[in-house]
Amino acid sequence: MKLIITIDTEEDNWNRYSATDNPVTNIERIPALQRLFDEYGVRPTYLVTYPVATNPRSVEILKRILDEGKCEIGMHCHPWNTPPFDEKAVITERDTMLCNLPEAVVHEKMSVLHEAICKNFGIVPVSFRAGRWGFGPAVARSLCRLSYKVDTSITAFTDWTQCDGADYRNIGPRPYRFSSENIFKEVKSGELLQVPASVGFLQTNFNICNNVSKLLDGPFFQRCRTRGLFRRLKILNKTDFSPETSTAQDMIDLAKRMQGLGFEYLNMFFHSNSLMAGLSPFVANREDELIFLKKIEKVVAFSTTAGITSLTLSQIGIL
Repeated sequence: MKLIITIDTEEDNWNRYSATDNPVTNIERIPALQRLFDEYGVRPTYLVTYPVATNPRSVEILKRILDEGKCEIGMHCHPWNTPPFDEKAVITERDTMLCNLPEAVVHEKMSVLHEAICKNFGIVPVSFRAGRWGFGPAVARSLCRLSYKVDTSITAFTDWTQCDGADYRNIGPRPYRFSSENIFKEVKSGELLQVPASVGFLQTNFNICNNVSKLLDGPFFQRCRTRGLFRRLKILNKTDFSPETSTAQDMIDLAKRMQGLGFEYLNMFFHSNSLMAGLSPFVANREDELIFLKKIEKVVAFSTTAGITSLTLSQIGIL
């Protein structure tokens, strides 16, 4: 089994969609995180937004790690702060999902960010994640035009339609090759590799659990708070492989479950602004910062002892 760590490496803002006001102070916390990874021989994939890719200090920090061969740099497109901009347009929630924009606009924005990464990091990135998980056929077609190899925009078993996004509830955590014309169908000769962010269940049968989970999304069961009851009774424990929303023990239990079920890859995911208190809803204070890093360390330490080795996204693409 292989461990991939994918980090949305982005501006400080959370749920504030500005084209121009995008500080990136959280990137100063990356070196401490990287030292943790170095200790365990882990090579993360930093997926960078336009504000990060064009900020000299952020580029300096990340490029030093890159030049030492300790990470991969990929692309993470936030459409609201990636040029070109329509100065007259009002940014709506729907427009923050790349998949909802006209295809020509999608390609323009992705091309601009791609060129910024090429220029400022001296590389040609081949791995990608859409901002807010807003993936769709137009995004996939643009990835093909830009010669990308790997996408990680899908969160397994997760529905984003309430945020004007896509419904991924029928997609499990197993990587698959696909065509840009049908992003949800496995095609062995597909141009792109999908490596979903790992979401699974602590129970044995993921398909049955997912079907039950979809039923619990209905209004009746939501009103009855059935999901919380099922979780407490350990009937259904849906778990993100992310330190932002899961405990270290739940992530370790999910890793054990997926390893036992024969899954070949684990994809941990989180945001760089969760490294600094007050910038994301997951880390409120200094104590939370330390807890957050400790969670990551516990999972990485477990992976090492369990013989789970580390890969970057592009390394999967060439296997």
